[in-house]
Amino acid sequence: MNRIHLIRRAAGILAGFAGALLALAAASPAALAVRLPPPGGYDRPGQPPPQVHTIVTGGMPGWQITLIAAAAAVVAATMAVIVDRAWAARRHLPARAA
Repeated sequence: MNRIHLIRRAAGILAGFAGALLALAAASPAALAVRLPPPGGYDRPGQPPPQVHTIVTGGMPGWQITLIAAAAAVVAATMAVIVDRAWAARRHLPARAA
């Protein structure tokens, strides 16, 4: 094996480990979050949290999201077929020997 290939493979493995470590570091604060008791403990009566009333003023219905996703899939498939046929048309077939 060539020395450059060995260095390239080692760099790729090191980059993979660095990416995994970065992903672990990004996800660990949420995974290790704990809820601490209020000062004085839970035995003291406290004020209940205020009720929050959500008001939905907008948004997109689920059927529209599904329609957009389906249309995007159809467009992507059509483009893939067009590109594949264009690539196949550019290939040169070898001449037959007589």
